Amino acid sequence: MKTISVWIVFFIPFNVFSQTLAQKIKSKYQTFASLSNLKNASYSLSVLNTQTGKIVFAANQNMGLAPASTLKTVTSATALQLLGSNFTFKTQVAYTGEIVNHTLNGNLIITGNGDPTLGSNRWDKTNKPTILKTILNAIVTAGIKNINGKIIANDMVWDTQSLPDGWLWQDIGNYYGAQTSALCWGENMFELNVLPSKLIKSPVTINNNATYPFLKIENEVVTGQAQSGDNMFGYSAPYSNTIYLRGTYDINLKKDIGLSLPDPAYALAYDVHTYLSQNDITVSNFTTSRLLGLGFQNPAKAVNIATITSPPLSQIVYQLNQNSINLYAEQIIRTLALQKNKKALMPDGLNIVKSYWQTLKIEPEALHIYDGSGLSPANRVSTLAMAMVLRQAHNSAWFTEFYKSLPTHNNMVMKSGLIADVLAYAGYQKNPEGDLCFSVMVNNFSGSESVMRQQLYVLLNALK
Repeated sequence: MKTISVWIVFFIPFNVFSQTLAQKIKSKYQTFASLSNLKNASYSLSVLNTQTGKIVFAANQNMGLAPASTLKTVTSATALQLLGSNFTFKTQVAYTGEIVNHTLNGNLIITGNGDPTLGSNRWDKTNKPTILKTILNAIVTAGIKNINGKIIANDMVWDTQSLPDGWLWQDIGNYYGAQTSALCWGENMFELNVLPSKLIKSPVTINNNATYPFLKIENEVVTGQAQSGDNMFGYSAPYSNTIYLRGTYDINLKKDIGLSLPDPAYALAYDVHTYLSQNDITVSNFTTSRLLGLGFQNPAKAVNIATITSPPLSQIVYQLNQNSINLYAEQIIRTLALQKNKKALMPDGLNIVKSYWQTLKIEPEALHIYDGSGLSPANRVSTLAMAMVLRQAHNSAWFTEFYKSLPTHNNMVMKSGLIADVLAYAGYQKNPEGDLCFSVMVNNFSGSESVMRQQLYVLLNALK
């Protein structure tokens, strides 16, 4: 009996360690597939060898699923390939008319070209105080002390469809649903200070002191129970001036709430006008090219006095993936269209993404996308297609910048994605049997997101 016991002790570890990587992943996947919270779910996993491109493991690999924010890996990889790591956005500051005795008899025109970083706090060179000071210095250097005309924020380089198709009404009024614009400002969002009541179900107090005066805030939010969290949503439409606040706000919460700006260009024009007035530059008024409509003409003889350049695309992609900024992804999609077709139309940009990857043998139907960020629940992408994108990125000249942009979760380099009842991951994992790239998506799971997340971590540990 002692001999048999010794044999069993040594046999079990030998059997486990003799498993191939594919067998190990398959075993973990079968356990994962048997989970009760996946009874009504759709799910898929694809794992490729980054050197050979061969499939190490795949299950439901051709099933179209909502990828959530893992779609940003496809958008950023496409941008780095087609635009280049050093691509920059440029915003022009110019004037029309003539300067007589330090008075500009004309307009100051700020023309956007899609820079998502203009006014962003993520870089010292892009924050609002720096941009406003740059504009002021350009005006002073040009010898202008008074402007007998308007500040015109020119956002007409792009069309007025500022939101992708498929975005939800519940999302677009909030900071993460900020609309695109040729002339962005502060990532097209602003913050409100919210104070809960001392009584459950009583209205919260909104501190409007820092809010733009042209916005009307309709507060319908009530105080929620302790540990109920932030269930407050903003509801607004592009170019409107009314924002409805609805939902509940935890009685113990103390944080600001981010909302999307309905008209970023108008907010920029307002801030420039205010800043110049505070620095003794008088200006008659401010507006946008969209509001002027047919009355606005972008004159060819405008005198350029400043060019504001964004950080390089590699840095923008880093922020895009590390912080999952939906706006950055959508600005990139429209920029792809602008660079190729001279018009920043969202459908054109999406077709460019699909067409590029089609040349690398990824079927267009495997990238059935409505946006570049993954916020639309209508997106359908296969895990095999996404893994193929990651494999191609691994063998590209810009891979170092791309890889650095991906966050770390579960001690793995991978981008996460989360929308309602959707959780996904896409990234890379080193393994003694060969480095791997992978994509996993789960749609329509039941129960909590935190439980599902830990269950996915257990599955992905098989890749280590």
